[in-house]
Amino acid sequence: MVSVTAPQLEGSDKKIFETLQNAIYEFMNNRKWTNYNLRVEERLECTILLTVNERMTADEFRGNLNVVLRRPILNTAYNSVLLNYVDKGFQFRYVEFQPLDYSDGTFTSNLTSVLAYYSYIFLGLYFDSFSQNGGTPFFEKAQEVVNAAQNTPEPGWKAYENERNRWWLVNNYLNPANSVLRDFGYTYNRLGLDQMYEKVDLGRNSITESLGFLQKLYNAKPGLFALQLIFDAKRDEFVNIYSDQRVSPTEKTTVTNLLKEVDPANSSKYQAILEGK
Repeated sequence: MVSVTAPQLEGSDKKIFETLQNAIYEFMNNRKWTNYNLRVEERLECTILLTVNERMTADEFRGNLNVVLRRPILNTAYNSVLLNYVDKGFQFRYVEFQPLDYSDGTFTSNLTSVLAYYSYIFLGLYFDSFSQNGGTPFFEKAQEVVNAAQNTPEPGWKAYENERNRWWLVNNYLNPANSVLRDFGYTYNRLGLDQMYEKVDLGRNSITESLGFLQKLYNAKPGLFALQLIFDAKRDEFVNIYSDQRVSPTEKTTVTNLLKEVDPANSSKYQAILEGK
């Protein structure tokens, strides 16, 4: 799903945003991002919500880009969120009806480079969730996009800007020192959620193990960008899993204490696990 809106731009020609929405949809869906042939039930469920807040010139814009990735869970109709992130202050140029061009390894425009970057991030997270470090080739592709964008004036691509941007996100996943990030993605999803349809306790045990990986990472790097994004995507799901009445009081207490430790800003939300809500 792709949505482009401009609620703050009253009186502006809104047709260009409809055209842009269609162009982004076609760019994301018609381009072949991987040689792997995904079956229909394996296809990624992605949402791209672009809110344009400012029209700086006739073809220059600034806004917020919300990217969401969901993963189907084996033998269920449930899709689990892998990423839900708002890329703020996204600047781009767009000339109505002009094709969106992109080639790997080159920087053509900020719009297409950002879209390509998140396509590869999506694939990296997705394939990591099905096989141990399976997303590496796609994270490396995302890093190539970042490298090609180092000379552009638009923000979001450079390490020195801040530690919560596109450069840092892919660096977090490719840095060997953060290997437990990748362990979490595989253990939580493939060994955890995918098993719960037939073996609830076994699946939940793997999920509990995966939370230990997050605890280890938090103790080493509490401010890590990718770690915060995991909690933003999974916080409600953690609560739902452990609020189940079949979970023992001891396990509820252990997990609640762990989650409060590694996501202290949201401690009150994890209290719901003990209350069974």
